[in-house]
Amino acid sequence: MFRTAKLIRDTLRAGTAVNGTSEAARLMRSGRLMEATSALQERLGGGLPMSEGSMPAFTMPTSSMPGGFSMPGGFSMPGQRPAGARTSDRAPGTVTRGSAGGLAYRLYVPTGARTGAPLLVMLHGGTQDADAFAACTGMDEAAERAGVVVAYPEQSRSANAMGYWNWFRPGDQARDAGEPAMIAAVTREVTAQHGVDPARVAVAGFSAGAAMAAVMAATYPDLFCGAGVHSGLPHGAARDVGSAFAAMSSPPRTVTDAGPVPLIVVHGDADRTVAVGNGEAVVRAALVAKGTTEHVRETGRTEGGRGWTRERWSEPGGRVLAESWTVHGMGHDWSGGRAGEKYADPTGPDTAAAMFAFFGFTGTGVHQDREVG
Repeated sequence: MFRTAKLIRDTLRAGTAVNGTSEAARLMRSGRLMEATSALQERLGGGLPMSEGSMPAFTMPTSSMPGGFSMPGGFSMPGQRPAGARTSDRAPGTVTRGSAGGLAYRLYVPTGARTGAPLLVMLHGGTQDADAFAACTGMDEAAERAGVVVAYPEQSRSANAMGYWNWFRPGDQARDAGEPAMIAAVTREVTAQHGVDPARVAVAGFSAGAAMAAVMAATYPDLFCGAGVHSGLPHGAARDVGSAFAAMSSPPRTVTDAGPVPLIVVHGDADRTVAVGNGEAVVRAALVAKGTTEHVRETGRTEGGRGWTRERWSEPGGRVLAESWTVHGMGHDWSGGRAGEKYADPTGPDTAAAMFAFFGFTGTGVHQDREVG
């Protein structure tokens, strides 16, 4: 109980720059610790960077633990399923569980998938697990239509009690170390075991997962043809919990080079958890070392009524460097997500379709002329 109280106090202290923690503070003062924890989770959603401290056992869903998952079998041919596989809740492909590099992962293989299929590695937000993220984004259904294999690595609750990727810790921001090395191990295993085209492997995430996707793009440019950063922050935006909270509400003015991997950014301009300026910072990081670029801007509105602004930056020769979707009036949600799911806005532009097109999974995209290291 005392460890729980200390963790909440430390979180509130670190998050003084973030609006909305007053209710959690009030509950804390009245001794209602579980409700204070819930208030923090609800206010900060997928972005809350809970770190080294551990929450009590009641926050640990056993379905999120890496133990007990079986290794996936070989590539699934139509009509065949590996032992232990099942169909997705809403898509006809197969879902298996695996483990690599110390991380459990959920794998979706579409029906009729062939050798050389593209792979998308999806990194969930905080308080989510792989199943919740697949449901929120509707990515299984999108992958089924496009013939894309999707791997959902799952953060261990022993590494972060509330399921957040530790994107803000120096030990988890570099190649061949910490969580980036673990996610890379999952990527390599799925690529090797399921006949994936290594030139068409991308990574994407939401909130804390988006910040980690930016880390992966910066540290493993040989693995990924592109990266999707939805409601996230740029690589190197924080070095600890305190600076993570600060960056979430006050985006960094200076950024480091994001590296050569093209980035697609999606962010709601009404996001009160991770300020929209962070999406702009991700784009700046993608362009900071690129020299002269061509810029195209267009606006539109979805059938659901959401206005959007799409911008694209390319080299003079046409190679795409970055694309940004600003969804007007949207909060901290996955644009185009499944209705009724937490952290999903079904009225926004279809993020899955935008990312698949950007990565070249559904046409000629940024993977063209890419060398695989």
